[in-house]
Amino acid sequence: MSASSCRHPIRRFSSWARAFVFVAINATLPVLAQSAASDATSLQPNTMRARVAACTACHGEQGKAGPDGYYPRLAGKPSEYLYHQLLNFRDGLRQYRPMTHLLAGLPDDYLREIAAYFADQHVPYAPPPRPAASADMLEHGRLLATQGDSARGLPACSACHGAALSGLSPAIPGLLGLPRDYIGAQIGGWKNGLRRAAEPDCMADVAKKLTPEDIGALSAWLSSRPIVEPYEPDLAGSLDLPAECGSQAQR
Repeated sequence: MSASSCRHPIRRFSSWARAFVFVAINATLPVLAQSAASDATSLQPNTMRARVAACTACHGEQGKAGPDGYYPRLAGKPSEYLYHQLLNFRDGLRQYRPMTHLLAGLPDDYLREIAAYFADQHVPYAPPPRPAASADMLEHGRLLATQGDSARGLPACSACHGAALSGLSPAIPGLLGLPRDYIGAQIGGWKNGLRRAAEPDCMADVAKKLTPEDIGALSAWLSSRPIVEPYEPDLAGSLDLPAECGSQAQR
């Protein structure tokens, strides 16, 4: 996003944008009250930082992840991936009422601005927590993530998300640096239909083949892996995906 786009007055947006900013500022008033003494300029009008305050209230400053172990990191994710998720929440393909309510009525172009803002944020990753899982469980997760299970038609996570599991431009996210509970919940959401993507929904196809034990092992192993910088998505076209994914053609 260009710097000039952030300097445009809020009045260039119609009433939906002003309402979005109003919700954002009010959603973060308790946080701002605590930090006002140390950061008097935390929400300056006419900046994207102010406009996405409703996002960072849960997902952390600059989208670095929420402190509760559930709200995931947004910073540095591929812009198209973030845009697709905003579309999917708004249009009902992903089920989480606070997000759907927040995004209702926002036009595609504004969602692209939000996605671009967070994709451009580069925040250091916190060290992963010590995994509360057995060695056998972690090894099971490692094998699924790096090798898959051909007997069950399960591709490795790395086949789509890259050898470093850092994602693939323009729209496949990295899998490391995410909370264990979040990973398990998202795979479960695909498995039971609460989370969907554009057809053909390759993640739903994979999730339906995973057992509860698989999901537990994957979420434990992925959430325990340290980040090796630079942790960035692989270049578009650098992988031959093992399946057709509608999300990669979504616009």
